[in-house]
Amino acid sequence: MSFRARHLLGIEHLSPSDITTILDLADKYVDLNRRTVKQSDVLAGLTQINMFFENSTRTQASFELAGKRLGADVMNMAVGASSVKKGETLIDTALTLNAMHPDLLVVRHPSSGAVNLLADKVNCAVLNAGDGRHEHPTQALLDALTIRRAKGRIQRLTVAICGDIAHSRVARSNLILLNKMENRIRLIAPPTLMPAGVGDFGCELFDDMRAGLEGADVVMMLRLQRERMDGGFIPSEREYYHRFGLDAEKLSHAKPDAIVMHPGPMNRGVEIDGDLADDINRSVIQEQVEMGVAVRMACMDLLARNLRTERGAKALAAAGGVMV
Repeated sequence: MSFRARHLLGIEHLSPSDITTILDLADKYVDLNRRTVKQSDVLAGLTQINMFFENSTRTQASFELAGKRLGADVMNMAVGASSVKKGETLIDTALTLNAMHPDLLVVRHPSSGAVNLLADKVNCAVLNAGDGRHEHPTQALLDALTIRRAKGRIQRLTVAICGDIAHSRVARSNLILLNKMENRIRLIAPPTLMPAGVGDFGCELFDDMRAGLEGADVVMMLRLQRERMDGGFIPSEREYYHRFGLDAEKLSHAKPDAIVMHPGPMNRGVEIDGDLADDINRSVIQEQVEMGVAVRMACMDLLARNLRTERGAKALAAAGGVMV
């Protein structure tokens, strides 16, 4: 295994080899998860703490299930009822958690960079489950696995990412990953939802849905991030769906075998037609959910291996170079 990272804080610092290593291991966990007995012991004896400062039923459930299937002791921290709400700083929270000696810390936070700050203060492996508008690395990895299993590869594809690009950490992580794997990327959004400087990533920009979808292999829809909007970014949901919502007519401009993706939760009739979202011949949205558990199992497995190696080396050094 070539993966040597101590934490998984984003896609930016992963090499194409790191990405392939994660996806290859995740493929094996897909097989495990489809068996009657789904348990493994690769995290036996380790403690995983899930700390979500933002609500996320899907991501938290996926991480919890992944940890339990690997044999970890899993604890979900109820941040809403914790000392954080009483004025405790993020650093104080990190120091308190560190004193509990966790091995894996899964964090979602509304502020960009908060997960990196926590990682600097703890002795365990940290996984970013989404921080502000910054990154959501495991979502990009599960999307990559879904694409690779559907298309047979994750290189040299034309991928259209459509919708609220400006507020989406999913879009950012996918953009970085797909660029690393040599794909052609198109971003489709109204000008109000297209972030400044995004063209520097080497992608093509469109404000016309049909032109942007022309010849696409993958169509990745995004959720409107209403909780991060503080102004009139769209005239109305009805108008947004008319111009940027995915329906059968707009999809007809993509390749006949193009797959449809969405990170969820979906706003049916706003971002995507409900019948199209449920179309088993085109939609891989449910497969994305399944791949999410496998990818998170792979990430925690790899980080735990590195953590054990690091601790073993420290124990050896503390013993004067002689392991007893």
